[in-house]
Amino acid sequence: MYRLRREKLAAGAIRRLVHLMTGRGRAAIGERPEATRRLPGAGLAACLALLGLGAMLPGRAWGAEVILKRRVRSGQKTVYVTKVHTQAAIHCDPPELLDLFPPLPTHLTMQEQNTVTVKAIHSDGSVDLEDHFDQFEFQSNLADRVPANFRDAALKTQQEVNEQVAGQDILARFDRDDRLRWFKGEKDFFQKLDLAYREPFRQALMFFLEQVGGDTLYPDHPVKPGATWKRKLDWAPSAAYPYNVEGENTLRYVGETEVGGVKAAVVEFSFVDVLRPAPEALEKAEPLAQLAAHSLGVDMRIDGQGQGRVLLALDNGRILEDHATLHQTLRAHFDSPTQFPFTKAKSLNLDVQSDSQVDLEGVGR
Repeated sequence: MYRLRREKLAAGAIRRLVHLMTGRGRAAIGERPEATRRLPGAGLAACLALLGLGAMLPGRAWGAEVILKRRVRSGQKTVYVTKVHTQAAIHCDPPELLDLFPPLPTHLTMQEQNTVTVKAIHSDGSVDLEDHFDQFEFQSNLADRVPANFRDAALKTQQEVNEQVAGQDILARFDRDDRLRWFKGEKDFFQKLDLAYREPFRQALMFFLEQVGGDTLYPDHPVKPGATWKRKLDWAPSAAYPYNVEGENTLRYVGETEVGGVKAAVVEFSFVDVLRPAPEALEKAEPLAQLAAHSLGVDMRIDGQGQGRVLLALDNGRILEDHATLHQTLRAHFDSPTQFPFTKAKSLNLDVQSDSQVDLEGVGR
């Protein structure tokens, strides 16, 4: 993984300790020999305190500024290995509402290797990145949540997902401020996926593209250790991602470290966001489209929050590692002009809570 650089700080503290204990530092500090000899405990305590401070502070904690900016060149390639683990809990009121939906997985794991290539750098400063899925492995508990006579089919579908995703390409454009503006190739990508997996994949893909492209990460000014900045997470609905997103990312520069021989900045982040599907997306999305066809009013939103730590190479700002935990709450409310056949209620509620652990690491740096 990585460790904060404190070797130089500790070495300096040791030298001061040796100087004070041997008396060789007297002339430098301007004290009389008698005073130095009468206060050995105070000098030792000060040096031990300095050593303790060195164990806590990163190498750049003395105020050096750094410029954290993504710099790319055409044809540049970076290979990432990503692991995602997600657990979800589904609640319905009344419970019979769940029968209206296809079985949904509540436990998912994904491991993938992606090659990200800089395909084009435009005159306005925008950059096109191609994300190629070199390897992909996906597992879920969907087979355990379907009737016994459908389990073989569910397992076959899962295997087909692994085969269909591997080899796929997604093209994304980022503006000069490293904000994701659009991505292409999603039509073939999502249409090949089983209905139960489309939404988790859509959210995971969006997060991956934002992270490897640097969206919402970099400050617009030099920063010192301890400095914080904020970036908006707003996103307008599009064909590729039919959600209106509002949110904010708060980031803090911790200090410098070294990973794989590359000097890197350690940046901690936390974010909150709210996703609301565009009205036309609700009309097309299954199974919500089926509910809308029965004259049901649908109100849906996804509240998200997360935190993590990312390592940015100091030479060109590329992401070396990204480790994050995410929590999302999907709430959907359905109104009917008449009573539902299985309950006396005229309204239904769906609540899905999900927690994810995301670990992304660059390889072949």
